[in-house]
Amino acid sequence: MPKVVKEKKVTKSEKVEIEKEATKKVVVKKDDVKSEAVNLSVPMFGLDGGKDGTLSLPEEIFGVEVNKKLLSQALRVYINNNTGHFSNTKTRGEVKGSTRKVRAQKGTGGARHGSVRAPIFIGGGIALGPKFRKIELELPKKMKRAALISALAAKNLDQEVMGISGLDKVTGKTKEMKAFFDKVALKNVLIVISEKNEKLQRAVKNLEKVSSTLADQVDILELTKFKNIMFTKTAIEKLQLRINKKEVESAK
Repeated sequence: MPKVVKEKKVTKSEKVEIEKEATKKVVVKKDDVKSEAVNLSVPMFGLDGGKDGTLSLPEEIFGVEVNKKLLSQALRVYINNNTGHFSNTKTRGEVKGSTRKVRAQKGTGGARHGSVRAPIFIGGGIALGPKFRKIELELPKKMKRAALISALAAKNLDQEVMGISGLDKVTGKTKEMKAFFDKVALKNVLIVISEKNEKLQRAVKNLEKVSSTLADQVDILELTKFKNIMFTKTAIEKLQLRINKKEVESAK
């Protein structure tokens, strides 16, 4: 006969102590997470490739906790809305053709057919073919704002955010910007500026995996497409105004 092992009963006092220990462990984990200091001061580079001080990042944007689920959802919405479904085929009801019966119903030895527009005939309709469709997904304003903040915070956590200065002195030559990126040893860079700079756009136009955008227009699709993000000081200020404005609008 197998031995029957009796389960040890836990008293109320022991249960309370176990719960206290469990909560203590959770508190320690939370404190450990909070104690991980987020770097809100990143290096700033001049056009000569040398360091030009540091750039301070606002904590309410670059120092928040990253919401990965929201980022994934927002990316799905952006990618879907940028993808077109333009292929379109005609069904037998849309194809032009005679309505007469192809041949007699019986007596010919062939299959029964009622229309030359049937998918079995050349020039007929297409059965189960692709159709044009417009699928637009929506994301609430609060979620858009939170997703943008999470994307920026994630970039900062990965130490992929930097500052850049002296863009007002750009000559518009590609070799100038290429020399800059070679000196700072960066590839796949998005430069975020506060206002339109045609010379900068012309300078980076022919550089592979380098682009520029405005702080008012940057979205999470661009932030995830490029590995490194470089901000000007005025771009950070404009980004702050944009996000604070969205917060006020969403609160109404």
